[in-house]
Amino acid sequence: MSLSPIRCLRGRLVLFAALLWALLPPTPAAGQEAAGFRVVNRTDQPAVALHAVRSPRGAGGDWGESLLAPGRPLQPGQGFRVMPLDPAACRFDLRLVLADGREAQLRERDICAERTITVTEATAPPPAAPAPQAPQALPNRQARQVSTGTGWIVAPERVVTNEHVIAGCNRVLLRTPEGRWLAAQPPARVDAELDLALLTVPGLTGPALTLRAGPPVRRGEGVVAYGFPLAGLLSSDPKLTRGEVNGLAGIGDNRNQIQISAEVQPGNSGGPLLDMQGHVVGVVVSKLNAQRVARVTGDIAQNVNFAIRAEATLAFLQRAGVTPRTASSSGPERSAADVGEIAHRSTLFIRCER
Repeated sequence: MSLSPIRCLRGRLVLFAALLWALLPPTPAAGQEAAGFRVVNRTDQPAVALHAVRSPRGAGGDWGESLLAPGRPLQPGQGFRVMPLDPAACRFDLRLVLADGREAQLRERDICAERTITVTEATAPPPAAPAPQAPQALPNRQARQVSTGTGWIVAPERVVTNEHVIAGCNRVLLRTPEGRWLAAQPPARVDAELDLALLTVPGLTGPALTLRAGPPVRRGEGVVAYGFPLAGLLSSDPKLTRGEVNGLAGIGDNRNQIQISAEVQPGNSGGPLLDMQGHVVGVVVSKLNAQRVARVTGDIAQNVNFAIRAEATLAFLQRAGVTPRTASSSGPERSAADVGEIAHRSTLFIRCER
């Protein structure tokens, strides 16, 4: 038996009305008010967070958790019923955060008298106050003796360098990429055998470099050394040199080091050696003394340099209670310029005063 279009439409309307009745909250009886109060979003954006706290807690930034369920924004035109834990509470601070970052804050609303609160406007939140900067520690121009080196950020307020860079220093200063001078806080954590040091630098901010977790470094891999060679002779900005991994051990078959062709000079010591994904594979430590080798062999060694392996550096840091960022090096290689930009944000000039 076929049904007429009018009867089908009437049946659908009845079903829709039944569903709508099931979704709507029951209407309070005459003389009664619905429990709690409603917040209605009349802005042009969905709201992703709604906060309601007893006044004046919201004034101190203590908004608590959002009342909206994650992934269920309050769309424009929709309302949300708030059920206070204390039914006698009347004064509330409200905060509605929109999807575009704007927010509305309504203070001291009397929800006992105002059962429906409509939000129509929102503004950008005030900018966060800048973090206070640590006071600068300017170099002592009267220091009897000064030497220099390089270090790099491995964790908040923590810097890696060589032990020989800071050995015997009365004062260790570091210059940030922004040009500010900060003082290292003694004592440093050192491993003289590995020639590594970990400095604590209060107030130091900046991204930490990532150590390579794998795969094992291979001969022929491209590397970038970044640091401050020949300070006082060359310009004061950091220098980048590109080379390759030549050998998997250092002098005397030292397995804590690798041999590299990236040219380094006095002042590079302690700087990062990065692979072409921008991960630290070593800490620049030394170059072969060509004059000494020439006296022994009668020949001048060409461009023989060394770095402390990332594996040895990681073990040193873990013994010192620091857990650095690590990552596997995979995927396409970056350009040397891109690797240099990664290193630049985290590499520091070190000044040792005696």
